[in-house]
Amino acid sequence: MSFRRLNIMPTKAFQQFHPVIGSLTAYQASNKLEEIGYSDIAKTIRFEGGEKLFSSINWPGSNQPRPWQYTSHAFGFISPTSSKTEPVDIIEAGGIEPDTSLRNSRIKVALSRLRVFDYPGGGIHQILFDFYGQNQVQGQTEDVHFTQTYRVQQGEQAGIIGYPVFIGLNVGSEGVDFQCHTVNVKNEEDEKLIEFLDSDIFKKGLSLVSTLNPAVPVITSFATGLTNAIANRNSNVGVQQFYMGLDFSDNPMGARLAQGSYIAVQVPRAEEWDWTKWVFNPKNGQIVPRDNLTGSVPYNYLVFSVDKMSS
Repeated sequence: MSFRRLNIMPTKAFQQFHPVIGSLTAYQASNKLEEIGYSDIAKTIRFEGGEKLFSSINWPGSNQPRPWQYTSHAFGFISPTSSKTEPVDIIEAGGIEPDTSLRNSRIKVALSRLRVFDYPGGGIHQILFDFYGQNQVQGQTEDVHFTQTYRVQQGEQAGIIGYPVFIGLNVGSEGVDFQCHTVNVKNEEDEKLIEFLDSDIFKKGLSLVSTLNPAVPVITSFATGLTNAIANRNSNVGVQQFYMGLDFSDNPMGARLAQGSYIAVQVPRAEEWDWTKWVFNPKNGQIVPRDNLTGSVPYNYLVFSVDKMSS
């Protein structure tokens, strides 16, 4: 079951949601672990971790944290390609050339992959996905949200490809900002709410125009309130959250805006991630190790694409 809601707020501020579990202390996270059925493990985490960050605590019985404990992300980029058979290189998002034709243009943003390698619990996950962007029109900036839920089996990816998120998002002269937040929904009442809101009208991407729409704020505040409420509810766990500011500068510490696909991988240490070890395999449509084209990425990740609209 899935639904989509839109939110526009009169602020340029970074959107704040309930913290993902990896950003909590071990003591705080242990309370959440008890809510989702890890009672014995929660006691061990609470005793051994205390005020340490949960992301730094090894999972009991393992020599490292679980993938959903991590808070950092590595960002890659796949350029448009005509290759249907040969592996395609992945470039670090800060190392690409900006596409200046996107300045003051309109773009389409689509969700291409949502990979659930390991989320809390197991089995089939109901994932609340919130994608935030900035729509820049008439010298003003609107914060816009696309919210959707996907049912995904542990170790697999959502059954989507090219799912429209924003259609006609207006890019400013400096670039565009994106933020993503995912919540693993386990609360039964919230699952019923999501099922109730399942409707074809909510399954389409958010279509934007080149002028402000005064009717939009009337229906949009509900979406952020709903996302925050679900993220804070017992048994629901925030898993991934990241921010991307894509611009046209040559700042080596930033990331550029261009047409292509952006990848955000939830990893333990982004500074140690090496994109040269990974490629996109067009034969199976997957991100794979360069030396094993039938392998997979042992982390949670998502991919979204950016394309310029003709008008």
